[in-house]
Amino acid sequence: MKVSIIVPLYNARKTVGRVIEACLSIDYPDIELVVVDDGSTDGSAEIASRYPIKLIRQTNGGPAKARNAGWKASNGEICFFTDSDCLPRSDVLTILLKHLKRENIGAAGGSYDIANPQYLLARLVHSEIATRHRKMPTNVNFLGSFNLAVKRELLEKVGGFNEEYGSASGEDNDLSYRILKRGKKLSFDMCAAVTHFHEISLAKYLKQQYNHGKWRVKLYKDHKDKRKGDDYAGFLDLIQPLLALFLIAGLPSLFFETGRVIYLGILALYTALQIPRPLEIILKTGRPENLLLAPVTFLRGIARGLGLVAGIFRFGF
Repeated sequence: MKVSIIVPLYNARKTVGRVIEACLSIDYPDIELVVVDDGSTDGSAEIASRYPIKLIRQTNGGPAKARNAGWKASNGEICFFTDSDCLPRSDVLTILLKHLKRENIGAAGGSYDIANPQYLLARLVHSEIATRHRKMPTNVNFLGSFNLAVKRELLEKVGGFNEEYGSASGEDNDLSYRILKRGKKLSFDMCAAVTHFHEISLAKYLKQQYNHGKWRVKLYKDHKDKRKGDDYAGFLDLIQPLLALFLIAGLPSLFFETGRVIYLGILALYTALQIPRPLEIILKTGRPENLLLAPVTFLRGIARGLGLVAGIFRFGF
């Protein structure tokens, strides 16, 4: 069974060479690697062109469009998607393909490892993601496109990724939900991993989360039944941005005695919501530094809340 590996590429000159080498080193006998340059301006495509791969170039249109261009130009029975900041482990296909042999499984995906543990923010973000992944069951209702194997015939039936998602947020949720609506199952395996270069800049991380909030508006308009969350992001992830918006909008109430009491109560609740997961991670890992995740998620909720506002203006209620 031939596997086509699809990598969307945009301004990733620092990692693209290592990503391609990792993909070509996967322990599987029949693979092809398709890299789709999504209008990079930093020389990423030139680096990619040095390797024995199929390189496609397009004007910038977002990762959904790039992934579609990649799988449509490939010929494997299975399409494996990863990102230009992810290094697939050599056994990732062996593990995922076992799941695809199970009855009615349309796609299979896995988890992250961390490629840059020397950076504090990267460690904090990775610890939270790993904690979420460890709680996910085998049969799930969401898989991330950073580590995703899908049967080609199923991609053809659902039409691939929805290119209306013009940014790196929500397009993999959308694909997962449409696969489920086709009556197919999604399988998750924690052991199938790609090593990921997590964000190391707090400003850039918060910008990503703002974008996340914005595109969630479209996602939940398209899939109203998922507004309470999925196996990765639960109801609490939806509540925190709304509370953050209340805190921002309610700042004038601090000038009034009654309003001040209510405002401080909401602030205390919002702050308290940031504590359980870091404590859970500390108990699991024995690393007190994970308490610093709390201020990160505090700011993340605000960024996502502001993104929700931008999404409402762009996509409507």
